[in-house]
Amino acid sequence: MTTPLLLAFESVGFTYHGATDPALNRVTFALPHGESLGIVGESGSGKSTALKLLLALHQPTVGRVLFDGAELNVRDRRQVRELRQTVQPVFQDPYASLDPRMRVDRIVAEPLLSLGIGGTAAQRRARVAAAIEEVGLDVDTLARYPHEFSGGQRQRIAIARALVTDPAVLVADEPVSALDVTTRIEVIELLARLRRERQLSIVMVSHDMSVVAALCDTTVVLKDGEAIEAGETMSILNDPQEAYTRQLINAIPRLPAAPASGR
Repeated sequence: MTTPLLLAFESVGFTYHGATDPALNRVTFALPHGESLGIVGESGSGKSTALKLLLALHQPTVGRVLFDGAELNVRDRRQVRELRQTVQPVFQDPYASLDPRMRVDRIVAEPLLSLGIGGTAAQRRARVAAAIEEVGLDVDTLARYPHEFSGGQRQRIAIARALVTDPAVLVADEPVSALDVTTRIEVIELLARLRRERQLSIVMVSHDMSVVAALCDTTVVLKDGEAIEAGETMSILNDPQEAYTRQLINAIPRLPAAPASGR
């Protein structure tokens, strides 16, 4: 039986207002339920644009983004609200992505409050506490402010905020690039564990093939807005077909071994 697709791009292109060339040009890929996908490329490759389209921040200029089999329309508030609950982002910079004026309890509860979900105030507090413990932090964390934590701890707080809605997908935008090597490994291991225990799907947007190899079943390589290579991650790593892909593999130091895909 074919695994149903959770998210998919069908020949998706996007051109920013005033630009002559597309930032993304007829890109196709799919994310089945329970799978994880890497989107890899250097700056300017189209990764950020793909991320924005996945999160319904833009409507494609051409092609379709599918969410649970239906075409995603950014003007359909009901559909976008469902996407926001199902697909949660984790951003690159743990210092910039957390509001320094908020205590951690409010930060983690923010998606529940903005979406109007989570039950009573007491039920929301319980969900927030469970999320912070799930990422390896103590509940005492909730009474403190972001500046009191290291970069790795802040990224764990950001992951807890993403988990609190009980999403099916985490969309992670370079989630370890701002961290030191040891902390990067710890966060990758955390994501692998969460994937295994929650049966999460992960979309990992990165320039680093080693990070993608640690977490993703399949990979799409973007260059100048086009998907130049796609397939099983290990096949691409072991036998890249494009010189650009070989450059990405050879130029970036690999992390020590981490759990392959949480399986």
